[in-house]
Amino acid sequence: MQQLPVLPSLWWGLLLLPLLWLSLRRPVWFAPLFFVAGVVWVSFRAGLILEDSLPRELEGEDLVVEGRIADIPQKAEFGQRFELEVSRAERDGEVVHVPQRILLNSRDFSFRPRAGETWRLRVRLNRPHGYQNPGGFDYEAHLFRNRIRAKGYVREDVVPRRIAESSAWHDIDRLRQDLGDRIRAQLPDNPYAGIVVALANGDSRGVSHEQWQVLRQTGTLHLIAISGLHISLVAGIVFFLARRLWALPGVTVLRLPAPMFGAICALLAGSAYAALAGFVIPTQRALIMLAVAMSGILLRRRFPPSQLLAAAGLAVLLYDPLAVMAAGFWLSFAAVAVIVFAIHAERAQRSILYKWGYIQWAIALGMLPLMLAMFQQVSLVAPLANMLAVPVFDLMAVPLTLTGALLLNLFPDWFAGYFFKLAAGLLHGLWQALTWLADVSFSQWTQPAPSWWALLCGVAGVILLLAPRGWPARWVGAVWLLPLVLVRPPVPAAGEAWFTLLDVGQ
Repeated sequence: MQQLPVLPSLWWGLLLLPLLWLSLRRPVWFAPLFFVAGVVWVSFRAGLILEDSLPRELEGEDLVVEGRIADIPQKAEFGQRFELEVSRAERDGEVVHVPQRILLNSRDFSFRPRAGETWRLRVRLNRPHGYQNPGGFDYEAHLFRNRIRAKGYVREDVVPRRIAESSAWHDIDRLRQDLGDRIRAQLPDNPYAGIVVALANGDSRGVSHEQWQVLRQTGTLHLIAISGLHISLVAGIVFFLARRLWALPGVTVLRLPAPMFGAICALLAGSAYAALAGFVIPTQRALIMLAVAMSGILLRRRFPPSQLLAAAGLAVLLYDPLAVMAAGFWLSFAAVAVIVFAIHAERAQRSILYKWGYIQWAIALGMLPLMLAMFQQVSLVAPLANMLAVPVFDLMAVPLTLTGALLLNLFPDWFAGYFFKLAAGLLHGLWQALTWLADVSFSQWTQPAPSWWALLCGVAGVILLLAPRGWPARWVGAVWLLPLVLVRPPVPAAGEAWFTLLDVGQ
């Protein structure tokens, strides 16, 4: 569906009833039934977003809009950038329709909006556009995926007017921004303050360009974002603690089994952490996956991991069918699938240290074809970097940061600041190792995008190499990986350049 230039008609939905009748008679018809249902669902959801577009006659016009600051404002090259949820828009006193969510820039440094506040602004808007260069970042698709259907800037000739403070419903946005400000106040001039804030509320604007570069080169970029790894960590810790504490009196388990109580507490903790991150799309996806994983405990049934993964994928796509446009969707599900496939019964009985090292090696190998297809580069030091970084982040830095965040409202800020400083100190020690790994000459392997047949060969090779012990000729998987490495598309010779000009007729 994502490859079509025009959305199919919703009249496809008329096929659902006869296909359902056929499926009940012969299960083979379930495949076309689900296919047509998916086409209709994507067309409906994407059509709603496309309909919420800025009318062309309003582009470049002065508009007066009222709305709520939907997220923490971020520093831009000149001024600041923020998202606004529009509740009312006018042009020359006449009410007009503008998209519900817009992205605005302001160069007025005296204008300091805070998340959750309602403002009245004079703006100029345009439809979102991005560069159409093949292989480059698709900015327009990024805005579409985040439901932002217009962008513009705040006019400086009219002073913005704040209408209301954040309401109780939107207190979480104000809490996130206040939390970040208080953490920065406890870590003045600390180079790792931005990372600590990102672990607490998902606001990564304070992470420097050099730090992003180190994380990218070592394959540890996922540790900064509050998504599946951190939410599952918090939920797992809460699950085991709640289960143990609930079982201590002995009488409580007669009313509700301890695992069910732990699952409920884990879901609440995961939801709270996702809310602290602003319920951005990756956290929504992680929360759905967590709910599916805990459903087996709540339903008192044991489901195979492959069924839970498939159910989580279906639930995510029902909630947000546009998730397939995000690289994070494919990376997160592929990583979990690799872990499920690689940890067999004989390996599950090994020591924790062996399983931890094997999982990092399996993920690096299993994600190789996907990383080359999507990014044309792979971090060769990622397994070692993640072996070092994941325990530091998830077992020490994240718990310390969240503990400090909880203590901010119970004790003086300086007391909670010790936890933030301890987390920053751990990150400082880890950063020396990550920087050294990033500077290694062979840390990055860059390869042109593989052809479709080389990609299929690579997937077959990965499956063979990660197959359980006893699978015949597993070593042949290494041969199947060779096309990914050896087959290269035509490239310019030494001293030669190929240049493609996209002439748009201007």
